Amino acid sequence: MTRPSWAPEGIDLDRPSASRVYDYFVGGTHNFDIDRELARQIEALTPNVAHTMRANRELLRRIVRYLVEDANVIQFLDLGSGIPTVGNVHEVAQERNPEVNVVYVDVDPVAVEHSRALLDGNPRVAVVHADIADPDALLHDPLVTGLLDFERPIAVLLMGVLHFLPDAADPAGAVARLQEAVVPGSYLAISHATADGQPEEVLAAQRLSGRTATEIVPRSKEEIGGYFHNWTLLEPGLVHLPLWRPDHAEEVGAHPRDSGAFGGLARKR
Repeated sequence: MTRPSWAPEGIDLDRPSASRVYDYFVGGTHNFDIDRELARQIEALTPNVAHTMRANRELLRRIVRYLVEDANVIQFLDLGSGIPTVGNVHEVAQERNPEVNVVYVDVDPVAVEHSRALLDGNPRVAVVHADIADPDALLHDPLVTGLLDFERPIAVLLMGVLHFLPDAADPAGAVARLQEAVVPGSYLAISHATADGQPEEVLAAQRLSGRTATEIVPRSKEEIGGYFHNWTLLEPGLVHLPLWRPDHAEEVGAHPRDSGAFGGLARKR
C-alpha cells in the first residue's frame, strides 16, 4: 500500500498493530486496512469491545478536563498511551491551557514511532519508549526529566494498561514507585479491565487474549482499588467507566457495567 505522510519509515504496513487497532476502535484515522480487518475479527468475537474502548477514551477526556480546569494540573505522564490521536491528552489539555506539558510512554515501538511522527514540532510533548514494569528506567529517561518538573504536581495516567501486566511483573510495585516519585498534590488515574459481573462470553473473549503477546489480566474491583494505595480517591470513587462524572446522564446507559472495566482518580495528600 502507499505509505501515508503520517506513517514513519521502517513501519511494516503489511502487519497489524495493536496500537492502530485501538486507534480504529476509538474513531481515529491513523490505521490501515490490515488493522481494520483484525479489528473486525475481534469485534465478531467480542461485539462489546468497541464500546469498552470508547468508554475508556471518554473517561480519559473527562479526567484530563477536570485536572486542567479544576485542579490546575499542567504536567501529565501518560503511560501506555498508544498512538495519541483522537481525544488524546495533549489535545484536550492544551486546548484549555497551552502551557501544559505531556510525556507519552509506550512499550510498543510501532506506537512510539507513529507518535513521534505525529507530534513532531510540539515542544511541550515528548514520546518515550519504555516499559512501565521498569519504572526506575522510565523515571530517569532524559525526555521525561527534561519536560516534567518532579518538584511540582504531575498527573500520572494509567488508563487501560495495568491489565496487560501479569502479577509476575509486580504492577502494584510499579505503581507504588511512580507514586513515590511525585510530590503531594499529584494525581493518579487508573482504568482496568475486570471480570466482576461480566457474562461468560466476555470472559471467554478475555481469555482469547492469551493467544497474543499482550494477554489481558482482568482483576477484581478490590484488586484494582489496591493500586491507589493510600491516596485519596475523588468522588465518585472507583466505578464502572461511564459512571465517573459523566457530562450528561444519558451517556451512562442502562448497563454501565458493560464497559467491563473500573476507573478512578486519586490525589496524593
